[in-house]
Amino acid sequence: MAPTASVAPVRDTRQRRAIRLAFEEAERPLSTEQLHAVASRESRGLGLATVYRSIKSLVDEGWLEVIDIPGHGAFYERAGKEHHHHFACENCSEVTDLDGCSSEVRVRLPRGYRARGHDVTIFGTCSRCAEKRRPPTRRGR
Repeated sequence: MAPTASVAPVRDTRQRRAIRLAFEEAERPLSTEQLHAVASRESRGLGLATVYRSIKSLVDEGWLEVIDIPGHGAFYERAGKEHHHHFACENCSEVTDLDGCSSEVRVRLPRGYRARGHDVTIFGTCSRCAEKRRPPTRRGR
C-alpha cells in the first residue's frame, strides 16, 4: 500500500486572522499592497512576505480567488461569491464588485467554438476620485 501524502495543518496565527478580517471588512477585491495596509492596522509589524505567503495558502485552500484586472495586476477576493463583474478606478486603482451580469454584452463565437464563461471589467473613475476632481461650487450669488 502506497503511503499517502499528508498536508501540514495551517496555523491560525494573529497575522492570518488579520488578513481574513481585512477581506471580510473590505467586502471588495484587494491587491497585495491594499491588503497589507488594511491588515497591518490589526496586526502591527505584519510583513509583506507574510502577506504573500498567506495569500498563496488562502488561494490554495480555496478561501480566496485571484482576480486579474488588466493593467492593474492581481487582486484577491473571498471565494464562493455568485457570478459578478468588477469596476476598476483608473485613478486610485480601487476595484469594486458589480452586482449581477450585464446582458448587454453579445458576442458571436467562431464556428465550432464553445464558451465556458466570461469576465468583464469596467474601467473609469470611482465616486471618491470623481468628487475630488469636481470644481468647487460658487456661493453667495
